[in-house]
Amino acid sequence: MRSIWNGSISFGLVSIPVKLYSGSEDRKLDLDMLDRRDQGRIRYKRVNEDTGKEVEWKDIVKGFKKDEGYVVLEKEDFEKANMKKSKTIDIEEFIEEKEVADVLFKKPYFLEPQKEGGKSYNLLRNALKKTKKLGVATFVMRQKEHLSLVGVYNDALVLHVIRFADEIRNPKELKLPKTKVQKKEVDMAISLIDQYTTRFSFDKFKDVYNEQLQKIIDSKAAGETPETEDYDSKPTPAKDLMAQLKASLDKKKKNKAS
Repeated sequence: MRSIWNGSISFGLVSIPVKLYSGSEDRKLDLDMLDRRDQGRIRYKRVNEDTGKEVEWKDIVKGFKKDEGYVVLEKEDFEKANMKKSKTIDIEEFIEEKEVADVLFKKPYFLEPQKEGGKSYNLLRNALKKTKKLGVATFVMRQKEHLSLVGVYNDALVLHVIRFADEIRNPKELKLPKTKVQKKEVDMAISLIDQYTTRFSFDKFKDVYNEQLQKIIDSKAAGETPETEDYDSKPTPAKDLMAQLKASLDKKKKNKAS
């Protein structure tokens, strides 16, 4: 793996030099965009809108529109905005793991200690594991300030970038139904949830969509018509809820017995 950010993580007066690595990867198939008429590949170019000429990356800068012109920002300007946050993941407080809503999580990163940081790294990791707490930290990466949580995953410190409060839309804007649900229906649903409750394991879940898409690609390449399964998801009518819940419970119990 290649590190994408080098700096330090700090709590109190303790500073730990670390490297940051992406903790996830994109598993989508590599698809090109084509012109349907002749299958010519579509390419995007960075073009100067005044001259119409293509511009190389080395000649591109970022600018802020002000009045009739732009204020051009260089790499050093972004670092000067907050030198500390550009170099330090600063843990400002600790919270209980269960306090964080799942909707806040965006992306995980792994933290690896640099030279001389091994003992202090293990100290923070072991303390977080024992207390079951997360460190709340802020830092700057790629010209953007990030709010994050520092925890432990498989004996490694993991940093979860989370969303700021103003990045979460208000669900009150949704048109949610006010239909009343009977107690016996809720009890039956709870029984069904209990029947399906198990210990979570990553290994049980695989990304099958890419495999199925690859089969379609292989079939089309061979001049064959891909085999597909029809599926039509119909909403369960309110009057059938109890019957469907009971049928689901019976099916689950039968599968367990076999």
